[in-house]
Amino acid sequence: MSAALAWTEVRVLVPDGWHELVAEALALDACTSVAFGRPSLACDPAPPGRDYVRTFFPSRADTPALRARIAAALAALADATGAAELAGLAPEFRALPPEDYATSWKKSWKPFRVGRLAVIAPWSASRPRPGDVVMRLEPGGAFGSGRHATTRACLRAVEDRVRPGAGVLDAGSGSGILAVAAALFGAGAALGFDTDPNAEPYARALALDNGVGDRCGFRTAGFEAIGGATFDGVLSNIYADVIQAEVVRLRDALLPGGWFAFSGCSADHARATRAAIGSVGLALEEERVRGRWHTFVGTRPVR
Repeated sequence: MSAALAWTEVRVLVPDGWHELVAEALALDACTSVAFGRPSLACDPAPPGRDYVRTFFPSRADTPALRARIAAALAALADATGAAELAGLAPEFRALPPEDYATSWKKSWKPFRVGRLAVIAPWSASRPRPGDVVMRLEPGGAFGSGRHATTRACLRAVEDRVRPGAGVLDAGSGSGILAVAAALFGAGAALGFDTDPNAEPYARALALDNGVGDRCGFRTAGFEAIGGATFDGVLSNIYADVIQAEVVRLRDALLPGGWFAFSGCSADHARATRAAIGSVGLALEEERVRGRWHTFVGTRPVR
């Protein structure tokens, strides 16, 4: 994209812990990269407990219809999650001077690690440590940077639980980061599905960029994508109410003796999610809590 383009910035003040979800809501056709944090030193700092989520689109695409779609996508989040703190999210639209804002956020993005997994941007000069499992990830996309507490907890479960040649399911795969990580840690096959049609090409590209495209498959679909297939491991980092509603299908997709990691559950939904997991005979072995987020890890017992 030309640096001479004029850009419009969409700026949203978001409660802590919800940045990735808001970023997904901003993944509309004309919007490009998503950036987190204070836009500049000249900008007032975010109030305690909140931070900025920003996206950008060319000013030529700045129409009342697009602004209305963005506002509607944000307004729907509170009902979709049951989280009252997401009510009233209000986008601010600001005209920016000509610059390539679609890529300028790269100046401040830093690589990170989860266990032995080192997540590095393709253009980064960072060098992994000996023994690292390296994932090349183009950050700033709409489907998750991997930094969110729920994603990190699931990535840790992937490292701990995946065995060479295993089959892994990622239900609600988004960017594909969990399925690709499973393949990097030795899974023989990983299947991911997501209802968002924009997620599949992003996930396929991530798998190809990391040399595991032949072991990762992605579909634009709901839980019907499972069919009658069974897996050694089942991941689902998705809304807690979806996990509760689909826990039978998640269990049935898991081979006896196989492991699961379910996340995306905030503290106020933890009790109901925990009960749903136990009600279908799954054995909860770990409940990892990071801030307000709970991740449930366990196995399907062999009867």
